Amino acid sequence: MPKLELDALPLTNRTGYPAPFDDAVQGRWYRRLGPPSGLTDFGVSHVTLKPGAWSSQRHWHNGEDEFLVVVAGEAVLVDDAGEHGLVPGDCAAFPKADGNGHHLQNRSESDCVFVVVSAGTPLGGSYSDIDMSFTADGRYTRSDGSDYDAHRV
Repeated sequence: MPKLELDALPLTNRTGYPAPFDDAVQGRWYRRLGPPSGLTDFGVSHVTLKPGAWSSQRHWHNGEDEFLVVVAGEAVLVDDAGEHGLVPGDCAAFPKADGNGHHLQNRSESDCVFVVVSAGTPLGGSYSDIDMSFTADGRYTRSDGSDYDAHRV
């Protein structure tokens, strides 16, 4: 049956971010929806941000487009143009290789729930506010080329 039972799917707050960059995402809980549904050409995640949590460090992708829809609660989208409030039904799009670092922050007292879809080739990308990039093979690197002792999940 095409309908997914969200409560039956694994929920995790795993991150590969090295310390201290992992602190901000500890309240981010997500389910990967693509694998259990048999989808292979794009990724889909159902994400809940607890109050105070960030979706990620502010980042952009070299080879992947991202699109998100807020389902419940509210968040602040932070990107290179500033801060933008998002409420249920609001959408945001992030074209690959545009260099516009982005993430969501839940500054409210309630959970924020959104669905994010991504497609393309995982070629790596960069983080706008910290000295860290990510590579196609999942490594985190510094601007001097040295690796962090962490791997993307």
